[in-house]
Amino acid sequence: MTAYIARRILLMIPTLLGILFVSFVVVQFAPGGPVERVIAQLSGADTGGTSRISGSSGGDMGARAQPGASADAMNSKYRGAQGLDPDFIKSLEKQFGFDKPAYERFALMVWNFARFDFGKSYFRDVSVIQLIKEKLPVSMSLGIWMTLLTYLISIPLGIRKAIADGSRFDIWTSGIIIIGFAIPGFLFAILLIILFAGGSFYDIFPLRGLTSDGWSDFPWYQKIADYFWHLTLPLISMALGAFATMTLLTKNSFLDEIRKQYVVTARAKGCNERQVLYGHIFRNAMLIVIAGFPSAFIHAFFSGSLLIETIFSLDGLGLLGFESVLNRDYPVVFGTLYIFSLVGLVVNLISDLTYMWVDPRIDFEAREA
Repeated sequence: MTAYIARRILLMIPTLLGILFVSFVVVQFAPGGPVERVIAQLSGADTGGTSRISGSSGGDMGARAQPGASADAMNSKYRGAQGLDPDFIKSLEKQFGFDKPAYERFALMVWNFARFDFGKSYFRDVSVIQLIKEKLPVSMSLGIWMTLLTYLISIPLGIRKAIADGSRFDIWTSGIIIIGFAIPGFLFAILLIILFAGGSFYDIFPLRGLTSDGWSDFPWYQKIADYFWHLTLPLISMALGAFATMTLLTKNSFLDEIRKQYVVTARAKGCNERQVLYGHIFRNAMLIVIAGFPSAFIHAFFSGSLLIETIFSLDGLGLLGFESVLNRDYPVVFGTLYIFSLVGLVVNLISDLTYMWVDPRIDFEAREA
């Protein structure tokens, strides 16, 4: 077991390097880097994320701009740089680290990331770690409650469908589940907003944030109620697809076990259906469901919340990553990518270890040998 865990941890190093390398290469060919974004802001052509740059920084930069175009500026590799002082362009490149060759920038990034030093955001005067800490509670709230909600509903429903396989209950619930799986979460979120968040019909649920104004002054019971009041629509939107997948996974897992010989033997010995179901089938059938909990949580935590956070204006990690890509805020982009990849690799290892804990018959180390 120890050797297997050590090998998996060592394999994380080249995997992380590969992810960072591919992403870094893609970024080199992506148009519109941070220098171009600043130039666009100064020329008045920027309508995107760099409008967030503080006015003081914009004023300092504007002071460096020259009204007359020089020959160097006319030949600049940056679109829209005409009329700007070439020395100012060089200072921007130095500020963002683009005065160094690509291989040197990549090596420096890897060295810093190995020490969990992700630097500071290009356009916000705060470190990447601090940004992630600020956004983490929102994404954690969505991930934890969505995963728990999915499991608490899907497992009992999946078991009930397996027991009543082929019945009217199984057929109509399967129809609802398939329809739910086919509807994209973001589209369902928009529908909920139209129906219940003041879109065109009812104004029952709030549309922005996780808490109301003055939440800190509420009594404790009102704080809890307000928190879940804000979470209702985002959670329903996120759980729709995961709910369908987990329900069918649970049902099929139980059906597969119900047909096995040890179940026939248990019934022949006089065990009633409840004893057969929960005394013999449950542990084996729940193996894949329980072991998949870590990866399901991480999926909801990191990837499943991007569009939902954007639609409901929830200031979490998904929205942070989306805005950072638009703003070409590379320290935030690569920092969050590195952390998400590392956590994903660790969770995959935890999932394998969970399989071994739930069913000791599984031995990954013996398989590798």
